[in-house]
Amino acid sequence: MSSNRMGLLDLEKHFAFYGAYHSNNVNIIIHTLLVWPNVFATLLFLYSTQPIIDLSQLGFIEALTFDGVLRLDIGFILTVIYAVFYICLDKKSGVLAALLCFSCWFGSSFLAARLGHSLTLKVGVASQLLCWTGQFLGHGLFEKRAPALLDNLLQAFLMGPFFVLLEVLQSVFGYEPYPGFKARVDSKIENDIKEWREEKQKKKKKKLM
Repeated sequence: MSSNRMGLLDLEKHFAFYGAYHSNNVNIIIHTLLVWPNVFATLLFLYSTQPIIDLSQLGFIEALTFDGVLRLDIGFILTVIYAVFYICLDKKSGVLAALLCFSCWFGSSFLAARLGHSLTLKVGVASQLLCWTGQFLGHGLFEKRAPALLDNLLQAFLMGPFFVLLEVLQSVFGYEPYPGFKARVDSKIENDIKEWREEKQKKKKKKLM
């Protein structure tokens, strides 16, 4: 059995693309530990931007927004986009990913409200720098391959959190979106890595000529 989805909703294609850049176990662990905290840090940073709409002007009861803590801002819009995209990719794991997205948005909003604008900005930037540095070191020291975002920025940013979650679900619980998913994706990842290594060898030979 295989997925009939194509293009933007082709989970096999997305997972294989991201997986080809994350095949080293140490690098996978690093990303597992840092990707979702980076999502939280990004939403924390985005809380320092101005809300798109003041919900109180739309007649929202302040209790529903926890006295203005929850806001309709860029972070909320991105959270909704990511959540919907993940559910469309795979309903079961997608719902879990969506819950994690909204948990990050919810938690970062309360932390930002408590820290205040200036400190929120500083903590958000510092946390992102820490997370990104760790991930880049994972690629440079262990994966020995540039991050996926250098080849496809949008695909890498969209798939990063979902790849990490699905990787954990596969490793710990043996979960597959559908039977044969892992075998098909592993085959694509292996072919991609093989092509990358061959291309790398060709470039080395050209330099020596």
